[in-house]
Amino acid sequence: MTNSDFAPADLSTIRQMDEHVVHPWASFDRPDTSRTIIGSGAGVYVYDDQGNRLLDGPGGMWCVNVGHGRQEIADAIAHQAAQLSYISPWSHPTAPAARLADRLSNVAPGDLDHIFYTTGGSTAIDSALRFCLFYNNVLGRPEKKQFITRHDAYHGSTYLSAAVCGKPRDKNWLDTQLDQVHFVSSPNSYRSAGDLDEAAFCQKLIAELEAKILEVEPERVAAFIAEPILASGGVIVPPAGYHAACLEVCRRYDVIYISDEVVTGFGRLGDWFASESVFDITPDIITCAKGLTSGYVPLGAVLISDRLISNVGGDGERGAVFSNGFTYSGHPVSCAAALANMDIIEGEGLLEHAREVGPYLQQQLSTLIDLPIVGNVRGLGLMGCIECVVDHESRQPLILDYEVGNRIDVHCQKLGLLVRPLINMCVMSPPIIIDHEQIDELIRVLRLGIERTIDDLKKEGVVGGL
Repeated sequence: MTNSDFAPADLSTIRQMDEHVVHPWASFDRPDTSRTIIGSGAGVYVYDDQGNRLLDGPGGMWCVNVGHGRQEIADAIAHQAAQLSYISPWSHPTAPAARLADRLSNVAPGDLDHIFYTTGGSTAIDSALRFCLFYNNVLGRPEKKQFITRHDAYHGSTYLSAAVCGKPRDKNWLDTQLDQVHFVSSPNSYRSAGDLDEAAFCQKLIAELEAKILEVEPERVAAFIAEPILASGGVIVPPAGYHAACLEVCRRYDVIYISDEVVTGFGRLGDWFASESVFDITPDIITCAKGLTSGYVPLGAVLISDRLISNVGGDGERGAVFSNGFTYSGHPVSCAAALANMDIIEGEGLLEHAREVGPYLQQQLSTLIDLPIVGNVRGLGLMGCIECVVDHESRQPLILDYEVGNRIDVHCQKLGLLVRPLINMCVMSPPIIIDHEQIDELIRVLRLGIERTIDDLKKEGVVGGL
């Protein structure tokens, strides 16, 4: 679809039709007719219903890693759909699913050689958690079913994956399963470290994790789940050595370590997976989605270690069946898209490119700290966040009933940039093909959008002293 495909009458009709769509995180008080309709995309840009070019700061939703409009992926999808659109994954292997599993096992850290396909990130997390329950049932440990997760974490929207999310606002109106889930602190140094230096803060967090395992009892704790970087929690980067120390504690008490790489995988931090290359750990399970296909079609995967599989296989199998799966597990069209996506990442050297431009993005983001409402700028690789506060000294969050991030987004969109608003924060995760000049554009517009938001706040007298 091109910009010319949008005629005014079409737009009016599309907006009326969209009133039938229940959007994620929907409010039902009144129809939202202000949403911008996006018609096309190319590279790091998308184009709206008025033909305006917008730099895609969030990369879709952490996922359009190789950029928009990649003909190679579109061709792979079309070819596979014409050749074989679908066959039951219960009984018939397909070449795309087999080839992708082999390729993932080759780039995964350690012995994570077994691939379970899902429909996306939430179902990948759900399946990983269910595998842990299955695993302990097969081993004759039906009491070892408790999960430990972290405040500020986001792991999905299925009933079980939502239970291990640590963002309380996401649970305001929905019930979640709480009797199996226990929380430890977010590794957010800006909010929680106080006067502690990085090493001391890390030690405090590790001691808390161990104490939580002992409190719940090691014989009852099945798994610890952690994003390498807490993405939707506000791009929270843990202190150095944190993940390695967490893994050591988990090993000590026979607790499965699940690394949720739904966001950090496939180049966002400069490698296929960040667990080993960036954070020096080989977890027991890795979950992935998003960048696996660069968002072109839905697909998720759970990578499981040989050690775990061998413990529930062979003589120890006891006739057990992991009765978990989806109609579209290992969908051949989705797997073909993922293979084409990985070809692009490899063929164009995008992992190396991300390692080169990631530090530049972080350097340029850091220049925004001089703005009076920007209290913290943080990130790693091609992930970044600015957090807005009343003032630098108090660090009191500037929330305004969810509006500040949205206000910045509205101003930035008028100036040619999409950002992802999260209450008093804005996060960025642009396509990993972004270059230095486009990063400069992103920062320039983001600064101007924040400045215009500050002007609004001054006029409204919301915050004094600006």
